[in-house]
Amino acid sequence: MSNVPDENARTHAARIDARADHLRLVVRDGAPALLFHWFWLRHQAPEEVHPTTRERVLDARHVALDARPRSARLEDQVLVLEWPTGTSRFPLAWLEEHAYARETTPLAPPPHDVDAIRVTATAHESLASLAAEALERTRRDGAVVVLGAGLDTEAIIDGFAAQGLAVRGTHFGRIEDLRTDNTSNQNTDQLGYTDAPVDLHTDQPFLEEPPRYQLLHGIRAAEDGGENLLVDAAAATRYLRGVDADAFEVLTTTTVTFHRRQRGFEKVLHAPLLRVDGAGELVQVRHSYFTFAPFREPFDRMEGFYRAYQRFARVIHEPAHQWRLLIAPGDFVLYDNHRTLHARTGFRGPRWVRGVYFDEVSR
Repeated sequence: MSNVPDENARTHAARIDARADHLRLVVRDGAPALLFHWFWLRHQAPEEVHPTTRERVLDARHVALDARPRSARLEDQVLVLEWPTGTSRFPLAWLEEHAYARETTPLAPPPHDVDAIRVTATAHESLASLAAEALERTRRDGAVVVLGAGLDTEAIIDGFAAQGLAVRGTHFGRIEDLRTDNTSNQNTDQLGYTDAPVDLHTDQPFLEEPPRYQLLHGIRAAEDGGENLLVDAAAATRYLRGVDADAFEVLTTTTVTFHRRQRGFEKVLHAPLLRVDGAGELVQVRHSYFTFAPFREPFDRMEGFYRAYQRFARVIHEPAHQWRLLIAPGDFVLYDNHRTLHARTGFRGPRWVRGVYFDEVSR
């Protein structure tokens, strides 16, 4: 679902699906969906003509590429878009005549239903069986949320060890105690040990082989805030390829630089943000705005990279493309760090989450 309201989604068999970056319109049952960018609809608005000559008065250069209507609805056989600057009314027959893209395969955005990735610990006989299901779901969906697993992090680790996972120590130590008063971990001069918000990213992208999985185990909840966000970058990459093939190509071929420098650690790596296989499916995402360092690219290509980066950012930052949850004490999240982006909102009061990295040693 998009944050653009989709009102009266079925009128005279016509249907609309207002996505974050485009409109999907089915004019009649059995007809392929017609796709329109929001910026195209803003530019082609029937109202943007001279009242006497009927010539178009809106130059495309004045249309923001991220233009969005406040709402979209159908009234009889007319699409009504409410823009911040006014209302546009498009007859469906006109849209059908001027359609420039017809959907061949429905384009699925990244999932957002967190209930679909939840598991309850009480339904399992042991932590080992719980870990087995959690790992299976993570391999399939990219992440899993487990409720009521208890506060014993070492017992949870043992459960995953029985499934062939081994703890991967990093420059933070074996287990990260993500809390503002941390005095036990190494290299705590990073955002995870503050109460500040941490935007979407993957962990350790500056390593040649980042840890495959991360466990976030809730020990103490904040007084306010501290919500976690997850995004399936595999689904986001497929979606990007469908809505902006040029941006997809740029992000899979441009080599950027990740640089982590802390009091007791420094590492630099050059790699693309998205690594895909021959079919265009995601193999690994590296995304970390706080370790994203200056990199070299020809002058005539740098603007194209930033445009592509921001296009991907709009996909993953769309709230309707995110799993959102609060990790309560005793709950944990396991996610695939090569596939899933994660973030955290700012919070107030003492909050304690334990972080553990895993790699697969056998399957």
